[in-house]
Amino acid sequence: MSELNPDDTHYQQARHATLIGALINLLLSAIKVGVGVVGHSQALVADGVHSLSDLISDLMVLYGAKHGDKEADEDHPYGHGRIETLMTVGIGVLLIAVAIGISIDAIGRLFHPEGLSQPSVIVLFAALLSIFSKEGLYHYTLAVANCIRSNLLRANAWHHRTDALSSVVVLVGVAGTLAGLEYLDAIAAVGVSLMVAKAGVELAWESIQELIDTGLGEVQLETISQEILQVEGVRAMHRLRTRRMGASVLVDVHIMVNPRLSVSEGHFIADHVELTLYKQIDDVTDVTVHIDPENDEQTTPCHSLPMRNELIPRLKQCWREIPERQLIEDFSLHYLNGELDLEVWIPLHKVASKERAEELSEQFNHCMLNDPQIKRVRAVFF
Repeated sequence: MSELNPDDTHYQQARHATLIGALINLLLSAIKVGVGVVGHSQALVADGVHSLSDLISDLMVLYGAKHGDKEADEDHPYGHGRIETLMTVGIGVLLIAVAIGISIDAIGRLFHPEGLSQPSVIVLFAALLSIFSKEGLYHYTLAVANCIRSNLLRANAWHHRTDALSSVVVLVGVAGTLAGLEYLDAIAAVGVSLMVAKAGVELAWESIQELIDTGLGEVQLETISQEILQVEGVRAMHRLRTRRMGASVLVDVHIMVNPRLSVSEGHFIADHVELTLYKQIDDVTDVTVHIDPENDEQTTPCHSLPMRNELIPRLKQCWREIPERQLIEDFSLHYLNGELDLEVWIPLHKVASKERAEELSEQFNHCMLNDPQIKRVRAVFF
């Protein structure tokens, strides 16, 4: 087995592993079908057809790896990872179809004993060759799949493993038939088909779950949650949503921070949440963080409150009798639990005295007491 080079691209490594698998599948298919025909073994012929189906899956893997590894573009802002997922579903369906075909033929022979055949010893050697070849190919392909985190290549590795296991069943069935149990070869063929069908259903089902955006499991979600909560400035979190796209995991989350923080500091904390997930969890490639000043699933919504452009004219009208209103340089609006908390910023050196500053704070607040949408007005002097 050649050493994996982490500097190679995803597609190059997948292509290399798949081409090796395709060559071995082609040779094994020819050997097993040929020996199965000459050696009168229906199970080995069925196993050879299984190997031939692997060639089709190899082509699907090559296509999926090549196109699924493309960068995101305007039409596919999240990338092309779902191409790999679709190809994996295709491999699963192909395995199921192969299993059905093998089963129908083998069961037909069981109900028509005249169709049963007597395998020869050479079939055993072909089955042994298949077992060792496909098991080695399974380990090699799985190593590459784990290196580049490709579910598609991992599915193909398990396809190789099912071929090795099916050859084991063939070996047992042929050996039993040679020992005088003439039905065992056909029964072994049915056994092979059941194993192939099981692998196909599992692969297809897992990928279909990805296509409908099924979230990660509880253990993975707990890991992500703990990493988020360890970031400084994150008070709590909710609405954690995840989904898979090929080998990648996409995460959306709402985090709660101090409601009095500046926008830039809240954004800074969100950036650290993203960087933490990218660093600590290998499969995470896209993170969207929503900043909340409070838990918007439990508090009263603020949708009905006025926005800045509507509010400022009301304030100026209310404060028209206060000369220092002209000194206000900025407003800070805090929308919390269905109420509006307002801060007005005034340069202290422009106010006549400390006593006048205290009076202003009371005047600004008293004027708005009758406004049900404003909880409090506070003057901030700087």
